[in-house]
Amino acid sequence: MSTRAAAGWRFNVLGGAAGWLWLVIGVVPIYWIVITSLKSRSTYYAQNPLAPPTDPTLENYRSVIESDFARYFLNSVVVTAGAVVPAVAVSFMAAYAVVRGSAGSRFLRSVNVLFLMGLAIPLQATIIPVYLIIIRLHLYDTLLAIILPSIAFAVPLSVLVLANFIRDVPRELFESMRMDGATEWGTLWHLAFPLTRPALVTVSIYNGLTIWNGFLLPLILTQSPEQRTMPLALWTFQGEYGVNVPAVLASVVLATLPILALYALGRRQLLSGLTLGLGK
Repeated sequence: MSTRAAAGWRFNVLGGAAGWLWLVIGVVPIYWIVITSLKSRSTYYAQNPLAPPTDPTLENYRSVIESDFARYFLNSVVVTAGAVVPAVAVSFMAAYAVVRGSAGSRFLRSVNVLFLMGLAIPLQATIIPVYLIIIRLHLYDTLLAIILPSIAFAVPLSVLVLANFIRDVPRELFESMRMDGATEWGTLWHLAFPLTRPALVTVSIYNGLTIWNGFLLPLILTQSPEQRTMPLALWTFQGEYGVNVPAVLASVVLATLPILALYALGRRQLLSGLTLGLGK
């Protein structure tokens, strides 16, 4: 075996070992959450935390579901869908306008710079102004109070990603559509939309996960239990059950199921969008 081949083989062994180590680090917490949610409270404290349950039970899931879980789940669905759909739609049209019109429009170039500046502003730095605006609009303690800021914070990154994809569409295709008599709206929906569909799915899933897992906005902008979303409800479950760890983890599992379903439905488009994005 040559020296170069031996060095490559050693590198592959180290890379493989690091990959398996990372897999264990990622799988063990998931395994612990699932098996603990199937244990009773007394069993959890009596045996090894990583040991599988000797007498699995669904009592924790029943307790969580009976604790108004359906309302919290529906609130999260409304907030996520109500923020993702308009955010992606507005971002797609804005990205198209920036790419197609920024070359000859100072206004659109300024708008593009404004979107880029939005990426540098963290949510935590604006929570007080957002709170005051929501109070002035008389939207406090409503789901709309969570939806509107979520749209605003989802748009900058979405515009950046979608603009990069639209910019890579050959200009000749746009010119061909215009020569055939297509309007800008027709070109947008019949050319740009199909070619950027993987990016749209990627942006939608990313924003959906971010908004679904959002904790700060629901915590600051809502108060009544009827307006709680899933992350805030998990926090209240922990306070309600005290040290009942299995019940808390059962609520975590139930809150994660929609995310897994969303990934399963958009897996191909998501991987396609990420692959194209890495190649840019």
